[in-house]
Amino acid sequence: MKNKVFQTFDEAVADIPDGSTIMFPGFAGVGHPRNLMAALLSQGAKNLTGVSNGSGGRDDQVDVATLINAHQFKKMIMAFTASPHPSNVTVFDEMYQSGEIDAELVPQGTLAERIRAAGSGIGAFYTRTGVGTEMAEGKESRIIDGKEYLLEYPIPADYSFVRALRADEFGNLQFKLSQRNFNPIMGMAAKMTIVEVEEEILKPGEIDPDNVHLSGVFVDRIVRIPEDGIWDKINRR
Repeated sequence: MKNKVFQTFDEAVADIPDGSTIMFPGFAGVGHPRNLMAALLSQGAKNLTGVSNGSGGRDDQVDVATLINAHQFKKMIMAFTASPHPSNVTVFDEMYQSGEIDAELVPQGTLAERIRAAGSGIGAFYTRTGVGTEMAEGKESRIIDGKEYLLEYPIPADYSFVRALRADEFGNLQFKLSQRNFNPIMGMAAKMTIVEVEEEILKPGEIDPDNVHLSGVFVDRIVRIPEDGIWDKINRR
């Protein structure tokens, strides 16, 4: 069996090249792979395309905003591109307005389905979301049962960063709470999935099969988060 367990986060992300497309899960404060993000910050890869639910920056912890602030992205694909309040202008907002970073706005449900399609071998799908809006511009449409649908394509990635509660050495993962929103589908949609794990990595078979939320066949690298959580609250640059 291939050894998927890495000792450090730096080692796990060391070979990520410039220009990669990377998925970053996280929802409602849970499930952000902050340690892997911090390691990528130190590694310094540039001209990245990021896929994320939002642009981050709502707390004092490492998140997507940390990497945006470090000018590591050329483009972000997100469900939420704007600041939650007009008085809270983020670095992403400023960079987008100045043309330093590109952005693709995708409705949240469509974003999730495009990611799931990439991991499930689905070539394309039709959805009602976005019909009659600016998001429909340039997209193929079709009338189904008398209603208009838009054709959407998968979003694949070179890498996915994932955070899980438990893992075994084969890479079977168990998630907790809202970790199950984007982590499982992003873990399926990349050429290489790298996981940070909260608890001690178990032997194969030690996770009850009923509690395996993502099969180890999708997982390539696993790193256990240190007990002191040294990367979880690293200051953003």
